[in-house]
Amino acid sequence: MSSVELHHLLTAQQMAQFVTNGFLVLDQLVPQELNEAILADQKKWLNAGYNFWKTSSSLQQAFDLPQVKGAIQSFVGVNPGYDHSYLHIVKPHHLDAQAWHADSIIDVRPFAFDIQAFYFTHDTPAEMGPTLVLPGSHLRKVNTGSIERYKNIIGQRQLVARAGTIAFLHHAIWHCAQPNFTDTTRYVFKLRLRPGQEQRGLFNTEGYNSPEVASIIEHGYQDWQGNEGRLEHVQRAKLWRYVTGDNTIDFSFEGALTRMSIH
Repeated sequence: MSSVELHHLLTAQQMAQFVTNGFLVLDQLVPQELNEAILADQKKWLNAGYNFWKTSSSLQQAFDLPQVKGAIQSFVGVNPGYDHSYLHIVKPHHLDAQAWHADSIIDVRPFAFDIQAFYFTHDTPAEMGPTLVLPGSHLRKVNTGSIERYKNIIGQRQLVARAGTIAFLHHAIWHCAQPNFTDTTRYVFKLRLRPGQEQRGLFNTEGYNSPEVASIIEHGYQDWQGNEGRLEHVQRAKLWRYVTGDNTIDFSFEGALTRMSIH
C-alpha cells in the first residue's frame, strides 16, 4: 500500500480517542456512489463470507480511497498484513444477540495491535442492530468468550452509523452483534489487518503532547472500570507512549510512569 499525504492521516486527537476508547468512528468516509455499488454486491453475493474482499472490485476501490488508506496507515503502517475479512449479514427480525467476546485468543504483544475495520454501506440505526462495543475494554485482555456471562454493561455503545461510515476497532475490544428489529437485512463488512511495521509515529503527530490530547487520555475513565480506573489510566498512558514513539511523554495518573521510571 503506497503512502498517503499528511492531511489524510489521523490527527493526534483522533489517535488519542482511539487509544482511550479502543475504537474510532469516521462518519461517511466512503462516498454514496461507492456505497450503493458495494451494497448491490452484498445483496448479490449473499454467501460470499470470507471471499467478499476478493469478490467485489467496488469494495477494493473504497479501501483504496486516500482517506481510508490514511486511517489504515495511521494504525498499522503502509504494508499491513491481511489477517481475514468477512461479510456479516443479519436477516430482518433476527432477534438473537451475540454474546460479548473479544476476537483475540492469544496475544503476546504488550502494545502492538491489529486493526478491525467495520464498514457500513447503508444507514444502520440502533434498531437494525449495529455492533455493540464497550469503550476502554481493549486494555483488559480476555480470552474470547470468557466474558459471555455479562449482559448489559454500563457505558456500552452501539456503532450507529450512516452509509459510508467505517469504525476502526482495536482487536481486543469487547463487542457483540445485536438483534435486527427491522424489515431490512443488515450488512457490515469487517476487515482485520496486522501491523506491517512498528506502530510508532504512524499518524500525524502534530500536537501529540498538547493539553487537548492530554485531556482526552486523562478523562477517559469509564464507570464500568470501577476501582481499577486509575490503573486503566496508566495503561492508556503506556499505549500513548508507544503509538507516539516518545518514551518520555507522560499522561499517566499522577505522573506514575515518570515517578516509577517505567519505559
